Amino acid sequence: MIVYSKTKKEFLSDVLGGDIDDKIHTSFVRELGHSTSEAEKRSWRNSMQYMSNVMNDTEIPNNAGVAIEYKIPLTSNRIDFILTGTNENSESMVVVIELKQWDKSEITPLDGIVRTYVGGGNREVTHPSYQVYSYVNLIEDYNENVQENNITLKPCAYLHNYTPDNVITNDFYKEHIKKAPVFLKPDAVKLQDFIKQFIKHGDNKKILYEIENGKIRPSKALADSLSSMLKGNQEFTLIDDQKVVYEKALQLAKESTETNKNVLIVEGGPGTGKSVVAINLLSELTSRRDVTQYVTKNSAPREVYQVKLTGEFTKKRIANLFQPSSAFYNTKPNTFDSLIVDEAHRLNAKSGLFSNLGVNQIKEIISSSKFSIFFIDEDQRVTLKDIGEKSSIVDWAHSLGAKVHNAELASQFRCNGSDGYLSWLDNTLQIKNTANKTLMDIDFDFQIAQSATLLHQTIIKRNTINNKSRMVAGYCWKWISKKEANLKDIVIDNYKARWNLASHGQAWIVQPDSVNEVGCIHTCQGLELDYVGVIIGPDMIVRNGKIITDASKRAPSDQSLKGIKKKQKENKDEANALADMIIKNTYRTLMTRGMKGCYIYSVDKETQEYFRNQLRPTNKKNNYFDNIPDGISLNIDEKNER
Repeated sequence: MIVYSKTKKEFLSDVLGGDIDDKIHTSFVRELGHSTSEAEKRSWRNSMQYMSNVMNDTEIPNNAGVAIEYKIPLTSNRIDFILTGTNENSESMVVVIELKQWDKSEITPLDGIVRTYVGGGNREVTHPSYQVYSYVNLIEDYNENVQENNITLKPCAYLHNYTPDNVITNDFYKEHIKKAPVFLKPDAVKLQDFIKQFIKHGDNKKILYEIENGKIRPSKALADSLSSMLKGNQEFTLIDDQKVVYEKALQLAKESTETNKNVLIVEGGPGTGKSVVAINLLSELTSRRDVTQYVTKNSAPREVYQVKLTGEFTKKRIANLFQPSSAFYNTKPNTFDSLIVDEAHRLNAKSGLFSNLGVNQIKEIISSSKFSIFFIDEDQRVTLKDIGEKSSIVDWAHSLGAKVHNAELASQFRCNGSDGYLSWLDNTLQIKNTANKTLMDIDFDFQIAQSATLLHQTIIKRNTINNKSRMVAGYCWKWISKKEANLKDIVIDNYKARWNLASHGQAWIVQPDSVNEVGCIHTCQGLELDYVGVIIGPDMIVRNGKIITDASKRAPSDQSLKGIKKKQKENKDEANALADMIIKNTYRTLMTRGMKGCYIYSVDKETQEYFRNQLRPTNKKNNYFDNIPDGISLNIDEKNER
């Protein structure tokens, strides 16, 4: 959808007349059905004056097409400025320009990410070159007219207020800038030259019409690339009931239409293969040229799968298949053929930075698609905002006229194929009473370390085998290394370690050196390891055989229990019960990330002893850590710095 569409000559006239912002706003309201902020209107007024100066070149044809605020299909994102025409060989060309009001920014250690002042504060956002290139990829991969009519898109960014400072153009971002050049305050002439490389003749907006009216359909190149990445990859092989759910979902997707909407709810605990089925469905439905996306609230699974699935295709193009659950609050009904929702228990009611957009993410996902599949485990709800319950999905489906179908993934592929370990863990964490009081005859390596140092040292050793062992902890320590990288966040006696968050972003779990760091619930949920080391913080302790949770022991930066104090004032018992469930579910989730083993250490001595007592009736061979003398000191810091 294009908000403003004119020729270059008409655009220059509108800017000269001083009412370009009003004309854009009038079209904006007409096309999108709502108004926008005064800040955005000011940005139009300012940026379009700069673009008028750039476009006021006789070598740029007067009948070239100009589009402002092109809403990219399948997303809520908009492209700021588009110029269309043909080159010297009469080939259709489109110059796509991302406009920014920024005047400064900061380098971050994250690929394609900068920090700047937006939305009332300093935030991490995508580099403009990365942003505009990803937008172009999305159009190329989903607009059938662009694919079939050989329309070439050339992206760039223009930061007209930005004085060069070797930050936004730093070599750290050179791979992104090479694909989409960035032009700064002194570079208006350079931007003119860039445009004139590709636009030699005008097209009277013909190409704009083709883009706006192109059928939304995945490109064959995208479908083939994703499919080839899964072939022969054992990690994504379907087994037993995974195959049953997969085929059932494909059949429902085939039958679903705007008047025959279907919802499939798939229940399954940790390690049942929910994500494996989801990724395979994404691949197959895309290969059928269905408009399909993989959806999670938590960004960690999305980013990890993007890394794992990146082959000859770029990560940016694969990334367009993955969306956050907040992406659909203003999507038109039935835009998608299928939406695949992994970790559906993590869905929220509202969307947006301030949780003030939309009505309910479950409603918006079902409304946006002809077929939606929700993979859910209600025992993995770990924040106050998590609303993903089966009953809620059923209610919204019925209210939207969708048929509800149910399926289950029962076989356990994590925890060495052992349902018994999970039952034992539920009993031990006092989540629910089960028949599994011991780990007798259960082939799962659960051990208690004498110290956090020994625990981390053991995980490092395990990781040398195949890079599938990691440390995690309850979020009970402040994230002080975010601003001062030389500081350590988690300090327990002689053990010192950093949280992983700043070093590798949400994809930390697949980075080899991240074994030296510690992850939390927000960066490991939905992912699996061979061995996991878990530090239990003071938010969960044991007194006289009873597990006691304390929300106040969580770090202030943890958002999981944000709002609990207000709830405690309203209804103390109800709030404490909710916090108790979230904290126990958090540790249950952390302690079920390992397929082969889980090693733990608690900062509380009585809690340590409680878990030891839970193991004693197993008659297993001696605990690995029992063979290490008391008082031994393994300096994790020195090892990690080498």
